[in-house]
Amino acid sequence: MSAADARAERPADPARTPAMTFCVTVEDHVMVAHSLPHPAFGPAQRTHGATFDVAATFWREGLDETGVVLDIGAASAALRAVLADLDYRDLDEHPAFEGLLSTTEVVARHVAEQLLAAPALAEHLAALARLDVVLRENPRASAGVSVDLGARAEGRA
Repeated sequence: MSAADARAERPADPARTPAMTFCVTVEDHVMVAHSLPHPAFGPAQRTHGATFDVAATFWREGLDETGVVLDIGAASAALRAVLADLDYRDLDEHPAFEGLLSTTEVVARHVAEQLLAAPALAEHLAALARLDVVLRENPRASAGVSVDLGARAEGRA
């Protein structure tokens, strides 16, 4: 048996990493229209388009029995499904933003909430410590939200 075969047969050892926090990040993008009708937003009060690069980072203490944080394919599919509901939409007309200013931070919160409700991620959520969602508006500006899943599970958030 070659060394590569031996490594392939050897299961991950989560016990080797109890004090380490690991993360997986998946990314996608979404194109929306919206307005921010408040004087604080100057010309952005008018309807305009925005393309957000979206990154969702899932954090976990240690690794699961297969040596991963969570299934990257499931995380990618969940993010795409959440963004599909926003893609090419006017957020001023989207029910999730009714009565809200659809700032980048508010959109990030919506994406995080929808990811936490995604059926594809349900089996992974109990083991996760934190979820970060960041929306990049351009190469020099981004906003996001961090959800402490431990506090959420304990009812503190």
